[in-house]
Amino acid sequence: MAYVYFTDEEKQRANSVDLVDFLERQGEKLTRSGPEWRWKRHDSVTVRGNEWFRHSRKEGGHAIDFVQEFYNMSFPEAVHWLLGGEAGVEWNQTSKNAPAPKKDFALPEVNSDMRRVFAYLIKQRFIDRDVLSHFAHEKLIYEDKEYHNAVFVGLDEKGIARHAHKRGTYTQGEPYKGNVEGSDPRYSFHWIGKSSKLYVFEAPVDMLSFITLHRSDWKEHSYVTLDGVSEHALLQQVRQNPHLQEVILCLDHDEAGIEANGRLKDILAEGGYTNTAVMQSTYKDWNEDLKAKHGMEPIPSEEHPKLILLPQVCAVLPGLCAALGTHRDIRTFLTDCFHALEPLVNSGKVAPENADAVRECLECMAAGSLFLAKELCRQMERPVTTEQLVRKLQTNYRPHEDRGWLRTRTEDIRRDLADIERLTHIPGIRRVEDQLRLGSSYLRLALDCVKARVFLELEPQVMLSKQEQTENFTMTM
Repeated sequence: MAYVYFTDEEKQRANSVDLVDFLERQGEKLTRSGPEWRWKRHDSVTVRGNEWFRHSRKEGGHAIDFVQEFYNMSFPEAVHWLLGGEAGVEWNQTSKNAPAPKKDFALPEVNSDMRRVFAYLIKQRFIDRDVLSHFAHEKLIYEDKEYHNAVFVGLDEKGIARHAHKRGTYTQGEPYKGNVEGSDPRYSFHWIGKSSKLYVFEAPVDMLSFITLHRSDWKEHSYVTLDGVSEHALLQQVRQNPHLQEVILCLDHDEAGIEANGRLKDILAEGGYTNTAVMQSTYKDWNEDLKAKHGMEPIPSEEHPKLILLPQVCAVLPGLCAALGTHRDIRTFLTDCFHALEPLVNSGKVAPENADAVRECLECMAAGSLFLAKELCRQMERPVTTEQLVRKLQTNYRPHEDRGWLRTRTEDIRRDLADIERLTHIPGIRRVEDQLRLGSSYLRLALDCVKARVFLELEPQVMLSKQEQTENFTMTM
């Protein structure tokens, strides 16, 4: 794209676009989260006016970099779109669409009985009657008067209700579910026992299903729900209850749940909580396991597609490492590979006829960096095999950290090469600390190349269409 000049006023206007309005016009779903809105497709992202924040990475900004980050656009493309582009769309500005003031929290009015809630949770969801009766007796579950929803109450440390999650009890169609407005996300539905174990779930029905499946001494342990995969309620309970030293993540057995497991483990580790484990249901979630136990057809679990593909991508690396053993200068080889790769992915997309060349460059760079890591270990008298390095690479892979589009991944690889260049040209005798940093840079480069290789297989939209190829050709004329 040719250089486009924007005035300061135009850039300010583009950066002032209200992101709630912008996302809703793209057909995206948003849910209120206090004064902010949570983007359902990216659960860790909240927006407010023209500002956004990604909680999983502790990063954020305004409208222009939001479009660059999540819609894979360059700065001129993002500004052009936010200014209306050729379609002439007039987005709302922040002053036109400020979020409504947060309402005070109040529990829905209690119904005179719990017949519908008991019928729904016992007959439709197979929750154990005694377990349900216990929570009802503690006034943590009740039936609301107006809509007959099941209401799951969350109390603060003083026993005051601060949160309530509503679940519809009608069996036709998708049941209603949502939080009472003004709910504090730190105090979602939970139970605290005396043991050191805290079991973590996405929703109240998951928690009750797990307890039903593991009823032995269940009151001795602790359980908390997250209203999805947000960390606030989990962190509140471990901080509020110092005896909780063992966290067991019991999230859904699907792509989102697997990524959340990794993200929550990282957040806990940052807070000093390292005794964490993952416990997965056989089927999609714990209620599906409970359904299967009662002879109903369960929804199957889903493994993470990137974790399925990762071993296949890594399988070619040992053979390539062996083939590179005769190459005279592997570092120069890595640079040459990147110079060959860069123009093929410069637009953020790949022409179909270049796909094999891009894959080959990424695989050769990953293998070359592993070869250099192996040689460095040999020089440090800490010999390892290529297979051991490949296993370490796979162990270090975190799907929740594998984000960004092809352009971002190319920049990561460029940064890795720059780090390697800097560390290999340190004057004098290289210290052990520098050698370890260099080894880490080799492994990081291999991992970033593998991530890009996996991305190419799972994101077919990065391949240029025939129309886009024609347009690109025309633009260069």
